[in-house]
Amino acid sequence: MTCITKPAPLFPTAEGSPRSSGTRALRTHYDTLEITIDEAARTHWCHMRPYGRPCFTAELLRDCAEVHRSLRTMFELDAPVQYHVLASRTAGVFNLGGDLVHFAESIRAGNRAALRRYGEACIRIAYDNYIACDLPMITIALIQGDALGGGFESALAHDLIVAERHAKFGLPEILFNLFPGMGATSFLNRKIGPVAAERLIMSGRLYTAEELHAMGVVDVLAEDGEGEVAVRRLIAEQGRKHNAHLAIYRARRRANPVTYAELSDIVDIWIDAALGVSEHDLRKMQRLAMAQDRRVQALPPQAYGLAAE
Repeated sequence: MTCITKPAPLFPTAEGSPRSSGTRALRTHYDTLEITIDEAARTHWCHMRPYGRPCFTAELLRDCAEVHRSLRTMFELDAPVQYHVLASRTAGVFNLGGDLVHFAESIRAGNRAALRRYGEACIRIAYDNYIACDLPMITIALIQGDALGGGFESALAHDLIVAERHAKFGLPEILFNLFPGMGATSFLNRKIGPVAAERLIMSGRLYTAEELHAMGVVDVLAEDGEGEVAVRRLIAEQGRKHNAHLAIYRARRRANPVTYAELSDIVDIWIDAALGVSEHDLRKMQRLAMAQDRRVQALPPQAYGLAAE
């Protein structure tokens, strides 16, 4: 699904309104994502809308990678956007994290290659968000629901996190004898320091957006239902200072960089740990996946933003 917020005549109307050369190159149709261009605010909105469990499935990872490729192609022709925003259309959920069913199956089979492929796909998306695809744009994660495990890690890879007060964050991996291996250690270390990062990772508990705002993890705290308004307000307030903000985030990455090699090495550590968990741990992992399935099955169709279709 593709939407254009008004006023945003980037795509052709029935009368054939002109559009930028970069936008003509932008791919807009994905199975698990909804792309929206706001020309007035020069913002590229990317809403996750996977079917079934809202986690990082192979399909969602594939589509995220395609979005990044499409953005690079668009910028080769011109630079129509200054901001990239990742959000979710699933009510009450940003993203529940890794594909636990795939993890359990791969671990039981001793399939290191499958775990490596999955981990590499995850960190490629995270790293591209972290470096803004090497493009002159600012990346923002908008959290309007639960961001757990890899969902939390994905948010951490962005320049800014905007979260509504009711949103919950957590890294539950410790509960089934693992650790978050797709960016949490690296990004939290840079953001709040190694001691606080390890404390958060090892706790296994849920944190409120307000708690993480006080810790410096969440950058902007929004009232419930006002997340998109808060993002638009933030973009408007940066306004003519966008060049300075862009440079500040680039300088921050240069001063205390997260490298792709670091992320990849930690994936290897995660794979070693994953292949060492017990059957008891795997059953815990599967119970969590089943609980996620029950939660999703209880959602009405409009919870996925499908009411108008």
